[in-house]
Order: sequence, then C-alpha cells, then structure tokens
Amino acid sequence: MRYKWEAVDLSKIKTISIKDRENLVSINDFADIPSKGDDFITFLSKLPKTKHRTNAGDSLRDLVKKIYYAKDKNKPVLWALGPHVIKYGLSPLIIDLMKKGFISAILTTGAGAIHDTEIALIGETSEEMSGQIVTGKFGMAYETGEIINTAAKEAYKNKKGFGFSLGKLIVERNLPYKDYSIIANAYKLNIPVTIHVAIGTDIIHMHPTMDGAATGFATFLDFRLVAGILKDFGDGGVFINIASAVILPEILVKSLTIANNLTNGKIRNYTTANFDHLSEYRPLMNVVRRSTIGGGVGYEIIGRIEILIPLLANMLINLTYKNNLNF
Repeated sequence: MRYKWEAVDLSKIKTISIKDRENLVSINDFADIPSKGDDFITFLSKLPKTKHRTNAGDSLRDLVKKIYYAKDKNKPVLWALGPHVIKYGLSPLIIDLMKKGFISAILTTGAGAIHDTEIALIGETSEEMSGQIVTGKFGMAYETGEIINTAAKEAYKNKKGFGFSLGKLIVERNLPYKDYSIIANAYKLNIPVTIHVAIGTDIIHMHPTMDGAATGFATFLDFRLVAGILKDFGDGGVFINIASAVILPEILVKSLTIANNLTNGKIRNYTTANFDHLSEYRPLMNVVRRSTIGGGVGYEIIGRIEILIPLLANMLINLTYKNNLNF
C-alpha cells in the first residue's frame, strides 16, 4: 500500500547566505566585561543590547526613557503596587521616587494599604498565619482595622477617596513610623493614592469596625479617580504594575476603557510595564498586551522585585534625560 503523500526531496531546497539574512543577535551587542571600580552608568552601558524582544535589559532601558519622557512632558506615571512591594522593604525607594517627581499617582490593593498602615503604626507588618486560623486570631489586630476602617468612614462622610482619607488620618494621628508610609508621604506630597478593595479578601473586613457601604464608596471613588487620571494618559503616559496578579491589572483595563469611552478613543501612545517574580496570566494579558493593542507598547520584566525595583530606581536617579540614549 502506498500513501497519498511522499517524502519531499530536499535537494530542491533553495538556500541563502547567512550573511544575507536579518539577525537579532550580534557580537556588537554582547555584554562588555566589567572592570573593577566601574560606576553605575558604566555598569548599565555594559549590559547586553541584543534586539531579542525578551531582553529585559533593553526593556528596562526603554522604560526608563519613557518615564523620563513622561516626566519631561508632564504626563502621568502611575505605579500600581501589590502588597509585596512593602513586604520586600521597597517603600523607601517608592517614597524617594515620589519626592523626585518620577511618580504621579499610586495604586494599591486593600492588602497593600494594610501593610503600609501597619508599618506606620509599629514599623512592622506581615503576621505569621500558621496555626492562627483555627484559633480565630488571624488578622484580628485591633489597631489595623480601626484606622483603615475609620478612614473608609471618613471618606464616605466627606466624599473623599480611600487613599486620600487614609493618608490624611496617618498624618493627623502622627503615627510613629509615618515617614516609612507610602500613603502618608503621598498625602503630604499631594500625590493621589487609590486603594482598590475586593470586599471579603482583607483581614480588616472581619473586624467589628468594618463598614461595607463606606468601604465600597471609598474604593469606588478611587476607581473613578484612576479613570480620570488616565484621560490624560495619551502621548507619553506610563503605567507600571509591580507584583499585583489580579486586582490592579483588572483596574487598568476597566479604567482605561472608561477613559477611552469618555474621550472618544483618543488615548494613544503610552507605555505599560509589569514587574513580577513569575509571568502570570492576568498581568501579562491585561497590563502588557490587551491594554496596549492599538494604543501603546508594553513590557514584561520578570525577576525578583527586590532586585529589579532598586535597579530601576537607581537608573532613574543616576541618569538624566540627556544621557538616556547613551547607556
């Protein structure tokens, strides 16, 4: 029995010279060998510069240029911070970048607000859960629930956002470690902070001080504020998601849709980036791909955020707009 098809004759294949094809990698773009005593700018200049689309070094360099452009053109640079930004000790870097004008607005989750507030309260956070669920003691620290749930009620009463109200409360109560609080520093710098809550997912929702209506109002107002900021996002804005796997990537696509709806689809030419330990479905799709189709460019930079974010911060602080093209 013979098959309908026959194996192809490779002697008829047409080949080309290796010199005539386009190549993504060249020795001209290889990493340079470090020298003892290299300064930071020299270190950056020696990173590999291959054209491969997954080169994190190129992505970081491009992102820094985009942030500098946004800062120069007074376009919004939004940093969406998952709770691990605080748990990995990165708050001082975020605060310094706010003070230096590299951050226009902060987004965080309910968990992010909890860790930030606990740092302001006692200089510590992230309780040990093991064995505490069966005792009913997990998440029951009175102080945490009291101040954040009070902020939600103040937001509801005064028709202010959740982030604004919590920052104001931390500052007014003069909490001992408020200088380490991202939310308090943003309040003092008049930088918007938005807190995005999924009711039933945070420890303070178990507390007797919890007010669902107030929390819903406060977080909904913050969501609408993000959409308002994104109305000015076109022609140079930047959105950076750090270690939020679900909530903040969802906030981006919904608020960006609202902003485009209200501007007749005029928001174009912006940049998004996702930093995380792993490539997760929702940040990759919502932050890097879906939100940029037809509108901008997105980067995925995977690695330990306790290394990547200090690297990004150092790049922003040590470079200037004029020499961005040279590193």
